[in-house]
Amino acid sequence: LCILMENGHQTFSSWSAAYTDLPNKLAKVKVADRGAFETEDVDRRLVRPAGMQGKINELVSKQSKGRSFVRPSGTEDVVRVYAEAGTQSEVDELSLAVARLVFDEAGGIGDRP
Repeated sequence: LCILMENGHQTFSSWSAAYTDLPNKLAKVKVADRGAFETEDVDRRLVRPAGMQGKINELVSKQSKGRSFVRPSGTEDVVRVYAEAGTQSEVDELSLAVARLVFDEAGGIGDRP
């Protein structure tokens, strides 16, 4: 952004006007072993458990402007689920679906989301 502004290609006002926050949600899922989760790409892609990222991608593809990240907490036996989508109802649906996937496939503890 700074380079674009320095070169006169874009002002902060024009950049800011083009950006819109999407509805988002952060959830926690209690699991038996948060160590079973490993991420890469600055926590944006799940490496372990094997196959779970593909299932998350399928859920994300059903929502407009959807994306979701899953990462282990650094301090609690929980997995954090971040979701965003084009509308609040879509983000609520995506967050719940990913949280349930994590709970069901990774030994969730307590009440199912």
